[in-house]
Amino acid sequence: MLRVMFFEPRIAGNTGSAIRLSAATGAELHLVEPLGFDLSEPKLRRAGLDYHDLAHVVVHPDLEAAFTACPGARVLAFTTQATRRHTDISYRPDDVLLFGPEPTGLPDHVLAHPRITAQVRIPMLPDRRSLNLSNCAAIASYEAWRQLGFDGAV
Repeated sequence: MLRVMFFEPRIAGNTGSAIRLSAATGAELHLVEPLGFDLSEPKLRRAGLDYHDLAHVVVHPDLEAAFTACPGARVLAFTTQATRRHTDISYRPDDVLLFGPEPTGLPDHVLAHPRITAQVRIPMLPDRRSLNLSNCAAIASYEAWRQLGFDGAV
């Protein structure tokens, strides 16, 4: 099953939207602590609407625990610093799509982690800082799911 992983997310609404994405696609959502919000926060609940019970969300105390929970999986780190596009990847069902916190993206020590298989980017116009985190997760998840034949979709 495809996995979306947020490293130290800071904005409750983005994580709530990712919970809804998880419910809609069947992808697991992995959250790596520390989180910048409480999981019971109203903005998180509102963004996820009534999909919380349909999503598979796992919270990990740190990155090592998160990677341990995904043994053997490729970890694709999404960063504006990469040169390879997300559409150039041939996705596998057990891939981990790793995204960094909203204000900064993935830090260098995470990008240098030996579990990182590839660094990829989502194209955008020049002189733009970044896309919204939950939008990036949706763009990447749907491209991966499309390549995998939208398994289980109606």
